[in-house]
Amino acid sequence: MTVSREQRAARLPPGATALAHRLADAARGVTLAHFRGDALAVENKAGGLTQAQPRRAYDPVTEADRGAEREMRAILEAERPEDAIQGEEYGTRAGTSGFTWVLDPVDGTRAFIAGAPTWGVLIALSDPAGPCLGVIDQPYIGERFWGGIGIGAEMNGPLGTRPLSTRPSRPLGEAVCMTTFPELGTPEEGAAFRSVAQRCRLTRYGLDCYAYALVAAGHVDLVIEAGLQPHDIAAPIAVIEAAGGIVTDWNGRPAQGGGRVVAAASEQVHAEALELLSRAPG
Repeated sequence: MTVSREQRAARLPPGATALAHRLADAARGVTLAHFRGDALAVENKAGGLTQAQPRRAYDPVTEADRGAEREMRAILEAERPEDAIQGEEYGTRAGTSGFTWVLDPVDGTRAFIAGAPTWGVLIALSDPAGPCLGVIDQPYIGERFWGGIGIGAEMNGPLGTRPLSTRPSRPLGEAVCMTTFPELGTPEEGAAFRSVAQRCRLTRYGLDCYAYALVAAGHVDLVIEAGLQPHDIAAPIAVIEAAGGIVTDWNGRPAQGGGRVVAAASEQVHAEALELLSRAPG
């Protein structure tokens, strides 16, 4: 049975938005205690570098990642013990409520260890139909973007609080496009991305989750990525959709499982990008 957005909104746990902000506040404290620190220790979860795939064999993690997730999990275990938790660093804890908190304590750890303020904390609440509430938080800049079903989308930061709304519809040739790595995915996926990027007015790289926030805020038309995990995309889906955008996989299907993802500000630019991306094999 299909559940409407209105029905999903009505089923959201009371106080879910306030709790998501509380989680983001807790993660801010932990991550800022480590950001740009002289003694930051970095481990490679992938085990080591290879000549063939040096970037893909480097999956860094720090105590900022682990500590922030521990803090968020502790709050959830106390406040919402019936909910499931899915986190990047500590895996999945089963729940009984039908809701899952999806946590990425530092999305963009490579940027974090390089001292670049483009990483973020991602928090989402999902029901069986997908993400219904999301937060993208950039602690160092002090900007927070949030949104969800039935609550709209907003951001706050140094310039105050304002509603979020994606860019008006425009053709692909006038679009601003972003991705994290120039060498996106497999050679075939990279070629598909370039087929879109070459038609866009402007292409930029390297902002991790902050690029998705810029889609929701009305500055970027497209974010295209591959090889994502669910914790990478759950929060951006909720925020961007609440701001009027679209997030799918490269074939127009739901994207909460990760993999190949395209986030678009409007139906027009989404359709034009999808027509090119859907040709990628696999």
